[in-house]
Amino acid sequence: MKKGVRLFSNLTSRSRDIYSSISKELLSSANRKDLRKLHSLIVTFGLHNSLFFSGNLISKYSKFKDPNSCLLVFRSHSSKRNAYLWNTIIRAMTRNGFYAKALEFYAEMRRSEVKPDNYTFPSVINACGSLVDFEKGRVVHEHAMELGFESDLFISNALIDMYARCNELGLAREVFDGMPHRDIVSWNSLISGYTSNGYFKEALEIYNQLRMDGFVPDSFSFSSVLLACGGLGEVEEGQIVHGLVEKVGTCNDVIVSNGLLSMYFKFDMLVNCKRIFYEMVHRDKVTWNTIICGYCESGLYEESIGLFLEMVSHFEPDILTITSVLRACTYVGNLELGRYVHDYMVRNGYECDTLASNIIINMYAKCGDLLRSREMFENMGSHDLVSWNSLLTGYVENHLYHEAIELFRRMKINFQPDFFTYVTLLSICTELVDVNFAKELHCDIIKQGFGSTQIVGNALVDAYAKCGQMEDSLKQFENMEFRDTVTWNSIITSCGHSYNSNLGFSMLSRMRVEGVMPDIPTFLSALPLCSYLIAKRQGEEMHGTIYRLGFESNIPIGNALIEMYSNTGSLRNSILVFEQMKMRDVVSWTAIISSYGMYGEGRKALEAFECMKAAGILPDHVVFVAIIYACSHSGLVQEGRACFKQMKKDYNLEPRLEHYACVVDLLSRSGLLTEAEEFIISMPLKPDASIWGVLLSACRASGNMKIAEHVSERMLQLNTNDPGYHVLVSNVYAALGKWDQVREIRSSLKAKGLKKDPGCSWLEIQNRVYYFGAGDRSFKQHKEVIELLKVLSGLIAKEGYTPDVKFVLHNVEDDEKLDMLCGHSERLAIAFGLLHTKPGTPLVVMKNLRVCGDCHTVTKYISKIMHREILVRDANRFHLFKDGTCSCRDHW
Repeated sequence: MKKGVRLFSNLTSRSRDIYSSISKELLSSANRKDLRKLHSLIVTFGLHNSLFFSGNLISKYSKFKDPNSCLLVFRSHSSKRNAYLWNTIIRAMTRNGFYAKALEFYAEMRRSEVKPDNYTFPSVINACGSLVDFEKGRVVHEHAMELGFESDLFISNALIDMYARCNELGLAREVFDGMPHRDIVSWNSLISGYTSNGYFKEALEIYNQLRMDGFVPDSFSFSSVLLACGGLGEVEEGQIVHGLVEKVGTCNDVIVSNGLLSMYFKFDMLVNCKRIFYEMVHRDKVTWNTIICGYCESGLYEESIGLFLEMVSHFEPDILTITSVLRACTYVGNLELGRYVHDYMVRNGYECDTLASNIIINMYAKCGDLLRSREMFENMGSHDLVSWNSLLTGYVENHLYHEAIELFRRMKINFQPDFFTYVTLLSICTELVDVNFAKELHCDIIKQGFGSTQIVGNALVDAYAKCGQMEDSLKQFENMEFRDTVTWNSIITSCGHSYNSNLGFSMLSRMRVEGVMPDIPTFLSALPLCSYLIAKRQGEEMHGTIYRLGFESNIPIGNALIEMYSNTGSLRNSILVFEQMKMRDVVSWTAIISSYGMYGEGRKALEAFECMKAAGILPDHVVFVAIIYACSHSGLVQEGRACFKQMKKDYNLEPRLEHYACVVDLLSRSGLLTEAEEFIISMPLKPDASIWGVLLSACRASGNMKIAEHVSERMLQLNTNDPGYHVLVSNVYAALGKWDQVREIRSSLKAKGLKKDPGCSWLEIQNRVYYFGAGDRSFKQHKEVIELLKVLSGLIAKEGYTPDVKFVLHNVEDDEKLDMLCGHSERLAIAFGLLHTKPGTPLVVMKNLRVCGDCHTVTKYISKIMHREILVRDANRFHLFKDGTCSCRDHW
């Protein structure tokens, strides 16, 4: 008997040792493999029905993210009458994200008539909140109240969180206000609930109440309230919270630091963001994502890209960060890095949803890789409007207009275009000058119901005008129910495209009468209209309005005023505007240099060029065109050559065709025709008709018919469709008396349907513009004008004038040639002006072509005998005739 008792005692002692040993191993197990071994031992020793072991196994499997094993342990337990086991499996399902399963177990628990306890409800309520299942949450709340848990702190905290997730903040606040006791979790749950639902003001109020109740905020309190401060833009309040973060000592908490970083980005306080980021002891994925996305949204694209490259060696970016960096690559045009980021996505298996795919399409398109953009588009599982529009815009921006039209045709079969599609396509019409396509799109726009869309209406006004259909443009404008500033600006700009400046001025006046206030783009559209008519008075009125509206400090406005005054014959006012500008850009300097050049003030243009460089403004290609042009029109050959050499040597700017043309012009105008020809032949670029045309014009003006003849042959070989160059060659042959060649060229022009722009001059008298064509007989007082010209011819003949009939390039008698010279448009305009203006007042005449040599001589004589200043602007420059001399010093 004693022997049996000792044996039983020994067995019991050994079981206790095994139990204790397994318990310790179970609680300290560090991985799933060890846990499975322990699980096998527990089953082997028959301990699998122990509540302690079953509960701990479920908890451990849950911790190691193995819900299937949790379920196996639970199901294999023979008795399920204890709430502890149910609580454990519900908590395991909730922890592993199986919220619906957790609620199923809760329902099964109640059906099994196992009474839930205060440990059951927090997990069940959490599952309801995670599923945003308000109805089930209310039912569970009622169950908890029925069991008398209305005062339980943990259950109440879970209820606040659940109602907040369901956006039932009134009920969350009701639970909070009914709590007899609260801890920091209670406050944090309510603050977080308000913040996550966008009720930032209420979140801030609760936070301040928390402080007044004597609670010390923790990292969760701070992270929520910082988000609220950022959302409200409460800079001062945010800085106070930041101060408390430093005081409490939670500044090293990565969650709080991330909150500070996000808040300061919302305040656009980038210096603070940078300081916080670099002072952070620990950074996590959220930190990197926040600063990379923040920099990108703030326009610091290069910095955003640099941080991304640094991040990928430490953390894996999320899809939001990657798409932000792809956007940054798009903005800076960094195709190489864009490809790297895309390849990184592919290598690391990122899921490319439609949004991400669209961003990639846009990145490749904007960076000029249309093949990869199209490839990405074709490989997408499904497209949305953004997909189609992104690729379409890419084609348009890269001038692949026909490909864009083809894609549009395909798009219409598969997808309904939106107004953005049509606006993009209308811009193609303006580039291709394709009025038929514009009308096709207009029909589609009406059918799809976009006719009343403001931006589409504005685009139609612009498209028709740029296609030369001003009547359709005006019709569209008048049919628009609503017109915004852009509409008015579009029609005023359209008038500029059609050279209908008077209509443009009328529209500007009507715009103001209808109560629409002009903006900066309005004046940038309207000021060039003055140049077409030499409408100096209208320009001055606009200048006054610009001053009253406070736009005079705007740099583009200043630049436009310089050009307007220069083009309307007032170099002095151009200089005044330039000198009064507080800020100047490269366009400002280019405008004043060009102005000096147009008036033959080459030395002053060179001085301005030097001042520009001294001011730290780097010259661009356009500036060099302006300065070489100015040298050309002032006979400054050495200086012009030096400027041309500076381009490559000092500024690493590769000369373009227009720069070579300016140098040819520079040499040709100075009579260095052989050197000009050699320069053209030595060019690294193939000379076009414009460059040979410059030399040919100079040869004809100087009478060097030897060079002119073989240059003419080169011009004909180019077979250009510009009628002006054919006429120029024809004129050379006419001067040589080769009338057969002249007839042949003119027949060729006629066969091709090409026509030279006829000579035309105009001037403004008492706010009215008068136009005159060569040989024009249709205007009133034609007889008086011809009589005056005959009188003037007699007077200037006494001064030594001899007609130069070489400027009449027709095979007619000399008497008829004299009549033709007398009928040149600028002479008609000058004579008309002399008849209709007071003696001694200056005349301003515009001409669409270059002034001929004979007219230039005649105008000098007229200025002397009539004691008039006559300002003539031809296609190249201004000529100020005064006392028998011209400002160009006969160098034009």
